[in-house]
Amino acid sequence: MHFISKLVSAAGLALLLAVTAHAETVSPKETSYYVGETVTVEGVVSQVSTSNRGTTFINFGGRYPNHIFYAVIFKNNADRFSGVRSLEGKAVAITGAIELYKGKPQIILRSPSQIELRN
Repeated sequence: MHFISKLVSAAGLALLLAVTAHAETVSPKETSYYVGETVTVEGVVSQVSTSNRGTTFINFGGRYPNHIFYAVIFKNNADRFSGVRSLEGKAVAITGAIELYKGKPQIILRSPSQIELRN
């Protein structure tokens, strides 16, 4: 039974990596057209901020509340993302499923592999 569990976990990881590798690349302005889809969003980070509750926001296309897209790191995953503040002003690619929260498109980050620096 333990073998089957490992096999299913490995298959799930392989599927996630395959989806991530083939994700369409879009700009922050285009993200609202891709709600429910897994994409890579490329753009310059306008602001990185952390709320009083420990949630980190990586904003694109303007500073809060005028941003057009953001990635979010919840407190329970924050220790995985060291140096995230250094992304401000840099070109990055964020990969994940686009969701809407309070009318704004977002990607929830669970792994640092979802963030890639661009030149």
